[in-house]
Amino acid sequence: MFKEGKYDVYLSTVTLREMEKCSEPKKTQLIDCLNEIPFTTLDITEDFTKVAKKIIEMGILTQKSFDDCQHIGVAIINECDCIISWNFKHIVNVKTIRGVRAITNLEGYKMIEIWNPSVLLESEG
Repeated sequence: MFKEGKYDVYLSTVTLREMEKCSEPKKTQLIDCLNEIPFTTLDITEDFTKVAKKIIEMGILTQKSFDDCQHIGVAIINECDCIISWNFKHIVNVKTIRGVRAITNLEGYKMIEIWNPSVLLESEG
């Protein structure tokens, strides 16, 4: 579906930086997969950082998870429909989902969904 352009894919520079830290062969596998799909890279700006800090101030995540907060901030500011993540510890969990919902409501941002990748699987038939 990503190769066919069914979804618009956005990756933050934080994500790409994290990929660079992966050990081989995982790093090469990730880069090869990304080279097969169209995606837009989003740089981290002060606006994203403000949202990330708000996530920490509200006690949703801690300073130790600042990169995860930036991922969320990038998606919120760019009005993405959803965040797709395997990060169940910090992103795809009830506390974070409810907290992000509260921030988007309080701050007047578009609501954003947070899902694990399995929701993208389409059933056959």
